[in-house]
Amino acid sequence: MTKPPTMVSRACTTLLRVPAESAERLKADARSAVYRTALRDGRTVVVKLYASTALRNALTEATAIRAAAAVVPVPEVLGRGTVSDEGATALVMSDLGALTLGASVKAGRTSRTQALKDLGALLTRLHRAPLAASTARRPFFDSVASLPRRCPSELLGTIAPALAVLADTPASAPTVWCHGDLHFDNVVIAGPARTRHMVDFTDAAPGHRESDLAHALVMTDAHSPWDRAALTGTYTLAWNDTRLAAWVVLHTLSSLAHAAPGTDHALWSDRLADLARRTPHLFRPLPQKGTRS
Repeated sequence: MTKPPTMVSRACTTLLRVPAESAERLKADARSAVYRTALRDGRTVVVKLYASTALRNALTEATAIRAAAAVVPVPEVLGRGTVSDEGATALVMSDLGALTLGASVKAGRTSRTQALKDLGALLTRLHRAPLAASTARRPFFDSVASLPRRCPSELLGTIAPALAVLADTPASAPTVWCHGDLHFDNVVIAGPARTRHMVDFTDAAPGHRESDLAHALVMTDAHSPWDRAALTGTYTLAWNDTRLAAWVVLHTLSSLAHAAPGTDHALWSDRLADLARRTPHLFRPLPQKGTRS
């Protein structure tokens, strides 16, 4: 660990009333940065900083974590609030350690099949979390709003049948707390019982079960019949299979749209092409050169 950045120090003194001694950056992107931070009182905590421009921030994440805590193991929220005049926010959580489910799979301590079962069981528990009537629901538009800026129109047009399925989701479909980004590295194993804890609720929001379940399938590449069965087999709530398949298509295209050029882009392009072969009813063929779509 090194000397903590100014904003990490400010978060600790403002929200915990304890100075930070050192910090190690765990990850960072355009809207947030996460640090493992040693405090002067001997504790180690995780500090997550959000840019002032982030629509989802420390306050929205803390709300989701506290709702999830009623049904699934999560980090304890120690403090959250605004830490700059510009509106930057910070979230301080208990430190569960560095062992993720993904690291356990890579080390051979947990099988991939068991890890997929773990995700399905965790999602079942999360989707039973109480959802207050006043909690703002995420409109379907939010799921596709950025795609026209990132995807060629002809590529976006190929998934029109999948989008139509999702747009026609009946109002009676259950709304639940969705994690929004559940994969092996967003599960931390901690404690003598090797308890699985959900972490990183950056994208958590109320939504439909199928969206969250599909995201886990996509981010773990669980498209083979046996992988899909491992994950969905421990998910004990009801879901609509057609909507699940449509969400898989949408999440895959979204991942392609946000992929870095090169290997990452090729990976997601191949996965989308594979889905077009597996579920052709959710795709429209790309227009051929020299013809009109």
